[in-house]
Amino acid sequence: MSGHSKWATTKHKKAVIDARRAKSFAKLIKNIEVAARLGGADLGGNPTLYDAVQKAKKTSVPNDNIERAIKRGAGLTGDSVEYTNIMYEAYGPQGVALLVECLTDNRNRAAAEVREALKKNNGTLADPGSVAYNFARKGVIRVSAAGTSEEAVLSAVLEAGAEDVDNHGEQFEIITDPSDMVVVREALQAAGIDYESADSEFVPNLEVPVDAETARKVFRLIEALEDSDDVQNVYANFDLSPEVLAELEND
Repeated sequence: MSGHSKWATTKHKKAVIDARRAKSFAKLIKNIEVAARLGGADLGGNPTLYDAVQKAKKTSVPNDNIERAIKRGAGLTGDSVEYTNIMYEAYGPQGVALLVECLTDNRNRAAAEVREALKKNNGTLADPGSVAYNFARKGVIRVSAAGTSEEAVLSAVLEAGAEDVDNHGEQFEIITDPSDMVVVREALQAAGIDYESADSEFVPNLEVPVDAETARKVFRLIEALEDSDDVQNVYANFDLSPEVLAELEND
């Protein structure tokens, strides 16, 4: 589990300020629109849309907003927006590798905001391919450890095609090939195990341990990038030891 994922899990316990919540809602809605545009409005026949909707619901996005996003994305309202997916490669403090995934209706604005966030937070753009090689696209399913056991999760997913199950204490992280994610997610559901999220993500092949001060700088950079409405996800290859994570949680 990358340092960023660990920190996101920790932050999830904290109170979410209104501005962050609004931005999160907007990005989840955008994911729903794109999924509906690519695969249609039927959740039963569009697993990408199903997972996008489930994630939005688990984040308390109102049902009316979700329904409007599905219709808008599927072109049923006449006011759909075309989004472009752009991936920027960058380096953060101490050479931490970053992939910045954007979904935007304005390429120039997205590029300017990414560059500005990097410039102000000790980051630099990288040459195409110099960072991406260190990441692989994977299906990532997260399950709360509350109310279930590692044995139950393993029993449900291994025969369905899961590549790995990582126990992170309060959460299990299931890694799959992207093409197997839906089958594994359905295996969990068939076993009566609820899941927190199921996403296609970029997972680092090699993680770099960082100290607390470097981690703080990386977090500031990631938060500045995520503050852009055009940035959907930031993936990083740093790792936090239990000792560093404990120090950060006391900040």
